Amino acid sequence: MKKIRKIALVELQTFFYSPVAWLILIVFAFQAAMIFTDIFATSVRNQELKYPLSNLTLSITRGTFAKIQEYLYFYIPLLTMSLMSRELGSGSIKLLYSSPVTNAQIILGKYLAMLAYGLVMMGVVAIIVTWSAFTVKDFDLPVALSGMMGLYLLLAAYAAIGLFMSSLTSYQVVAAMGTLAVLAALSLVKRVGQEYDFIREITWWLSIGGRADEFILGLICSEDLLYFVIVPALFLALSISRLKATRQKTRWHLSLARYAGIFLVAILAGYVTSRPSLMAFHDATRTKQLTLTPPSQQIISQLEGPLKMTVYVNALDRNLSAALPRARKSDMERFSRYTRFKPEMQVKYVYYYANPGDQGLERRYPGMTERRMVGQVCQAWDADSTIFKPLADIENGVDLAPEGYRLVRLLERETGEKTFLRMFDDMTRYPSEAEISAALKRLVIKPPLVAFVTGHGERDINDAGDRGYYRFSANKHARTSLVNQGFDCVAIDLGAEVPGDVDALVIADPRRPFAVEERERLARYIARGGDLLLLGDLRGQEVLNPLVAPLGLAFLPGQIVRYPVEAEKLPATNVASLSSGRGAAPARQNIAPDFFRASLDRGAAGLSRLHESLCNITRSPAARVAMPGCLAIERDDTGDYNVIPLFLTDPADTWNELQTTNFIDDTARLDVALGETRRSHATAVALTRTVGERRQKIIVLGDADCLSNERVNGVNSNFVMATFLWFSDDALPVDVRRPATPDDAIFATGAGVKITKNILMFAFPSLLLLASLLLWLRRRGR
Repeated sequence: MKKIRKIALVELQTFFYSPVAWLILIVFAFQAAMIFTDIFATSVRNQELKYPLSNLTLSITRGTFAKIQEYLYFYIPLLTMSLMSRELGSGSIKLLYSSPVTNAQIILGKYLAMLAYGLVMMGVVAIIVTWSAFTVKDFDLPVALSGMMGLYLLLAAYAAIGLFMSSLTSYQVVAAMGTLAVLAALSLVKRVGQEYDFIREITWWLSIGGRADEFILGLICSEDLLYFVIVPALFLALSISRLKATRQKTRWHLSLARYAGIFLVAILAGYVTSRPSLMAFHDATRTKQLTLTPPSQQIISQLEGPLKMTVYVNALDRNLSAALPRARKSDMERFSRYTRFKPEMQVKYVYYYANPGDQGLERRYPGMTERRMVGQVCQAWDADSTIFKPLADIENGVDLAPEGYRLVRLLERETGEKTFLRMFDDMTRYPSEAEISAALKRLVIKPPLVAFVTGHGERDINDAGDRGYYRFSANKHARTSLVNQGFDCVAIDLGAEVPGDVDALVIADPRRPFAVEERERLARYIARGGDLLLLGDLRGQEVLNPLVAPLGLAFLPGQIVRYPVEAEKLPATNVASLSSGRGAAPARQNIAPDFFRASLDRGAAGLSRLHESLCNITRSPAARVAMPGCLAIERDDTGDYNVIPLFLTDPADTWNELQTTNFIDDTARLDVALGETRRSHATAVALTRTVGERRQKIIVLGDADCLSNERVNGVNSNFVMATFLWFSDDALPVDVRRPATPDDAIFATGAGVKITKNILMFAFPSLLLLASLLLWLRRRGR
């Protein structure tokens, strides 16, 4: 060990007596400071602009470390190119050969010098982290330390590769170029052989590209940690073997066999350490942002026994590229947080072809058979068309027609429970933790069954038109639909008793009266404690009131309108211009008077976690539940039910209009003589009572359009999720919320940014330059 340390000290002296090491250190310090100060300045500017800040530690460190990681690629070859090439070129290697040191001591000594120089570079990064720790509120230091560890390990791996390349040639430039070539090859090797199972595992593990990314984010994984042990050990062993072959004049085929043996041992070690069952993880983030939320972990813990995921990939589906053989590793990375807790999960990919009903296919490939279409598509994607089988050859009892022959994952337990996990028609496409956990929860509980009543002109869950209810209920390719949040949706009629497995009943805007027998069946369902969502709409009071009367409710005639207070004092012409946007008008000048925008009453915030969130969201006038053409609900608080108003009108500017129905050509005016008064009306109420051992939950809304395909987005979609979360007793949707991070402020201003730039970008590199000049002058004086 003493000899290794002496060689390292000599090498360090050589480093710092040469201008190259100092120049690299100065440029690195300037570049790192420039990256950091740009990100720091952006955060300070956003704070001064009153934008909300969050998770500042990760925002700053991730942006800074990711860029530094890119530049390390160029610094290290300039340092390592002379480690052995200088000895070989000058002939001093012969002195080393004749001295009482071994090949391993020579290589390890020089590598130790590089590690020491790497610590100096990390010292520059440590100054940036320290500056951040003093300027960011509640700085998350473990995340920063994890990122620094990743950078240092990456630097150590680069150094080992550069040392090996330097041992191959006496030309320093050739060694530097060779190092860059090997690093480029190791970055791109993950693209090699991805079509073949075993080769895919090897090349994916061998790739050095992105290896420090998880460290930078704050996740320490044993696979990545051991990678930075195995790969440097591989190249150090190759360097030692190279010296041994040169020193002992070993025959080339023996040297080649030794190199191959070392490489195979490293590959075997890498393959073993990359097995999910052998991996260990540490999430260094304060709020465990890189780990499944506790509810998701609880779901995984309930999945006893094997879990199988079969991915059905249609060659003619638009999502084909997401699951081609070469994309399998990337595809499975999206489930890495789940395999941490369920490493024994089996994954199988099934490739087939079937026309998914895409009219675009017929236009692009007119007159072609499905088989020929597959050939054309696979040629464009550079994929092997022979792996795709006809649909009849792969079904095995799985009906993919209801899924539209889209890319879909079938999750199965050995006890027989099955469910589909889908792709979605949005910008993200892939399922997130909320959808994956909801699908897994369907395997461990009975999915809540939501039944939609039909037969009286109600809104239809299979109607994709503007008035239909398809989007939030049965749309399999909408992320927030009930079927993708763990629920089952069916359509039923009341010609028979409501099935006992129905958990919630929905009656949406019936246009024809219910028969006496149907009302009796509905009454028996309510009497047994069944949950109910009932939605009314304009001109439906006669049909609706017999249904809600047993609940102590009534839909009032007319509809809710909203005008500014000044409206009733102005002439009719001015009122009309007020509502149409002409002339001087208050903030609501472009909102139709019959378009009611509701905010959740504070008294309803305790119904569920999503109601609490919705209450906070709808405080803003720009984020409220849209209820066009809304009925007022009269309630009787003396019955068996506890009545909780959800949406209440503001008596200052709304009333229940009894006359006007055309709000484009006519103008509503408050007519006190007719009984129109400014007072608070409920447009949605919740009712609860205890029936047996369960708590019954009922919601009645005065507008059915708010859940229609046209309206159910944004805040309206949040209201849907809150409603069915309440119905399911907080079981679904799965709670994937994470605690807010406390590092949400910076103790700096614009002037502080200038000081930061001057110190880190100019003063500190200048000190390094001064130190190098003083050392040079001292050596020159000697």
